[in-house]
Amino acid sequence: MNADQLKKLQTQDGFIAALDQSGGSTPKALRLYGVEETEYSGDEEMFDQVHAMRTRIMTSPSFGGNRILGAILFEMTMDREVSGKPTAQYLWEQKQVVPFLKVDKGLADEQDGVQMMKPMPGLDDLLAKAKAAGIFGTKMRSVIKQASASGVKAVVAQQFEIGKRIVAADLVPIIEPEVDIHCPDKAAAEDLLEANLIEQLNALGADEKVMLKLTLPEQADLYADCIAHPNVVRVVALSGGYSRDEANARLSRNHGMVASFSRALSEGLNANQTAEEFDAMMDASIQSICDASKT
Repeated sequence: MNADQLKKLQTQDGFIAALDQSGGSTPKALRLYGVEETEYSGDEEMFDQVHAMRTRIMTSPSFGGNRILGAILFEMTMDREVSGKPTAQYLWEQKQVVPFLKVDKGLADEQDGVQMMKPMPGLDDLLAKAKAAGIFGTKMRSVIKQASASGVKAVVAQQFEIGKRIVAADLVPIIEPEVDIHCPDKAAAEDLLEANLIEQLNALGADEKVMLKLTLPEQADLYADCIAHPNVVRVVALSGGYSRDEANARLSRNHGMVASFSRALSEGLNANQTAEEFDAMMDASIQSICDASKT
């Protein structure tokens, strides 16, 4: 793995930008950005529109490695170019932003209070492709809907089982067992999650490094032991449907945790804004998330 990228992620202030909306969430993301479904037809045009949105974000003068540690990409974004360079190469060489790739294939139906990840039959080929493209790490998401001891255990076990395959491919996995913010006993689910994470982290070999992406918890500093764990490069927080203000407020109460926001990052951006308006909104968003990440 790239030692400069690892050091940046371990030591620098900032946050990770999540630019990895997949096919299911793309129409909503575009609608929030001011692009209606009447303005494109079919998946190809839709993905052209979303790549234009992501390109505008990545090429904004406000988007840079001074405040942004990394960016999580959808596979189609990795396969495309930004300003004439492959996206991952552009991010690191032009912006000093570490590139990550979303590798999961979506969620299975809810069972035992959780949604596991769907099978990933082509994972090894995708990891080899990502490595060749200059990707540093990966991201994969499961969802915990209920405080189910067996469900939470299964989610974390699946995440680490696949995570070890990603580590073996010389990439750093972002393990993301999201706790749904509408979980009826969210605090209990988070206690179960924390215990399972520590158990799995303790079972890793000394050179097996992972990152964690976790829902902002009900109890401040719940994940302090995960943050301090020698196998953990960084613990990042997902906004999970909270508004940017609420997400930032919760994040500031969790020391050592930094943001990895998607919707909360793009909140307020609009396709019809002038370059000046767009960059000003980006700058304000990035600074507010950065400030909350510094605690």
